[in-house]
Amino acid sequence: MFHQALKAAARDVQAVFDTILAGYDDQPVTRAMRYAVTGGKGLRGFLVLETAALCGVARQSALPAAAAVEAIHAYSLVHDDLPAMDDDDLRRGRPTVHVKWDEATAILVGDALQALAFELLSDPVIGPAEVRLALVSSLARAAGAQGMVLGQALDIAAETAGRDLTLEEITRLQANKTGALIGWSGQAGAVMAGADTGPLADYARALGLAFQIADDILDVEGCAETAGKRLRKDADAGKATFVSLLGMSGAKARAQALVDEAEAALAPFGDRAAVLRAAARFVIERDK
Repeated sequence: MFHQALKAAARDVQAVFDTILAGYDDQPVTRAMRYAVTGGKGLRGFLVLETAALCGVARQSALPAAAAVEAIHAYSLVHDDLPAMDDDDLRRGRPTVHVKWDEATAILVGDALQALAFELLSDPVIGPAEVRLALVSSLARAAGAQGMVLGQALDIAAETAGRDLTLEEITRLQANKTGALIGWSGQAGAVMAGADTGPLADYARALGLAFQIADDILDVEGCAETAGKRLRKDADAGKATFVSLLGMSGAKARAQALVDEAEAALAPFGDRAAVLRAAARFVIERDK
């Protein structure tokens, strides 16, 4: 049930991108935008659509918000892969954007995708202006220097300083770098419905941190071909991770505890949240 829902969400979000980008000029930056938004798991968009359904919001109304957060996520990956950042040449099993095109195109693609996200959130189909404004302002915070960008900056600063982060520091870093967008996605449905965001915020917070711990585990135990990206890079760079700080068994135990927290947060929704519970389990069982 969960895997079908995840695939359906990715398909529907991709259709949004295909429709919008079909109206753009046929330029390298446009072709690279299409490339950048294709082939991911679509977990963030899935969370938007699933929490919207849970809160009684029509799928068609939630789709622009789902596409918006996937556009932000895609932009962050394109920029994160650049030589000045993580300098990666493989993403989703394919050459990264700056490798397939060039660095200038990759920068512009990221800029364009970020702008597209907020264009998507202006779509009246989402709901009243105050709902759209709430989504715009909260996504801006989650993506910017109070969220994802802050996490990236903390990561770069630690690497530049050549010092290992403490467990508290790396938890804060990843709560921003990875967790902020997942947190936004997990609450978006409640925001659109004008409902209490508390339970879903607790769910998304635990899910986001579990997701990052699972990434750290995959970086050690995973298969690069399956993962579709270069692995062991954190160890090669001497970076502190949840695995290096907690040990493999400790990291796995912490990830499982967070999944348990995420599932418990969904108690108010009963059996209606079964797919979201399965999503929490998926983040620590995935192989990519």
